[in-house]
Amino acid sequence: MFSRILIPTDGSAASAETGMAGIRFAQKFDADVVGIFVAPAFQYPLYIQTMPPAYLSDEEYRNSMQTVGETYLNELRIMATQAGLHFTAEVVFSDAVAIAIIDAARRFHCDLVFIGSHGRSGCQQLFLGSVTLKVLSACPLPVLMYRPATAT
Repeated sequence: MFSRILIPTDGSAASAETGMAGIRFAQKFDADVVGIFVAPAFQYPLYIQTMPPAYLSDEEYRNSMQTVGETYLNELRIMATQAGLHFTAEVVFSDAVAIAIIDAARRFHCDLVFIGSHGRSGCQQLFLGSVTLKVLSACPLPVLMYRPATAT
């Protein structure tokens, strides 16, 4: 039924639990797994002329976030490999996380997005926004939302 499943991660405990559940789900279909980590785009300081010497450059920031993303994606890679599944991953830089997830699902020809929800509701959801809600409402592909036990 599903041949390639996209699993986004942000490195949180809830995301790690969602990743494990996504791998178990993919294993039932012997589906390939695609992992994605979306890092925020680099933001230049307001007054670039007075930039403090300790401020990261664009290249340093990108290298640092690439390493962070690869670390989180490697956790998914290990789980997928242990489950006998083919795994591909990508670190993307974007301030539009939901759009980046949907774009990756299209680029990798996924037929399902398996995404976690942190379980925020009410005013907290309103103020913080919800990547999962945005993916659910904008993605043309099927989306399976998983609510991890560690969600707060």
